Amino acid sequence: MEVVQVLHMNGGVGETSYAKNSLLQQKVITMTKPITEDAITKLYCSKYPEEIAIADLGCSSGPNTFFLVSELLKVVDSVRQKIGQKSPEYQVFLNDLPGNDFNTIFRSLSIFQNKLRKQLGPGTGPCFFTGVPGSFYGRLFRKNSLHFVHSSYSLHWLSQVPQGLESNKRNIYMASTSPPDVLKAYYVQFQKDFSLFLKCRSEELVDGGRMVLTLIGRRSDDPSSKECCYFWELLAMALSDMLVE
Repeated sequence: MEVVQVLHMNGGVGETSYAKNSLLQQKVITMTKPITEDAITKLYCSKYPEEIAIADLGCSSGPNTFFLVSELLKVVDSVRQKIGQKSPEYQVFLNDLPGNDFNTIFRSLSIFQNKLRKQLGPGTGPCFFTGVPGSFYGRLFRKNSLHFVHSSYSLHWLSQVPQGLESNKRNIYMASTSPPDVLKAYYVQFQKDFSLFLKCRSEELVDGGRMVLTLIGRRSDDPSSKECCYFWELLAMALSDMLVE
């Protein structure tokens, strides 16, 4: 079965849900807040558009989904009030793979919208939400239809399992025991995926649009460094022990 059909974060709002276990991802969004605010401010001040289309790619579910949106709208509303501009209308696209828990997102949407209206006050333009299931390693939107694209902690997920991993015995990802051809296979797949991602977004963004992307990286030249993927090595060891038992 294809990755796009089975990969998703744990849904719901229970103790094991992504919504209750995504504080690290929220921290990353907070850390990159100055960059995001600067990008949306420059976008708005460049043309003062009457409508702004925002896409959050890999939105998952839970508080992080709405946290980003509210921060972006607050920035635009603050700027437009200072310069005396009429508020634009907002169109927000929430994208993730088809297995994502969109139901939980939209069940809490009315609560979020009421809270946002109270925070921004009168005069703020309406905000429309649309769920967009599908892989961002392909076209998702019309040409020249997006003003701002955001993706946090999503682009390190590949579109498919790389070809040629047969020699990666007793591992489920790049590990210290992985042979060089396995490391190269992951590298080639990422190059292919990321190039396709950029090509698709270049067609969907309006002229002068902005994009902020955050993904896991490392300082080390070693692809199997403990900086970013050692926990997969530990998980593989645990699975091997369970298999033996």
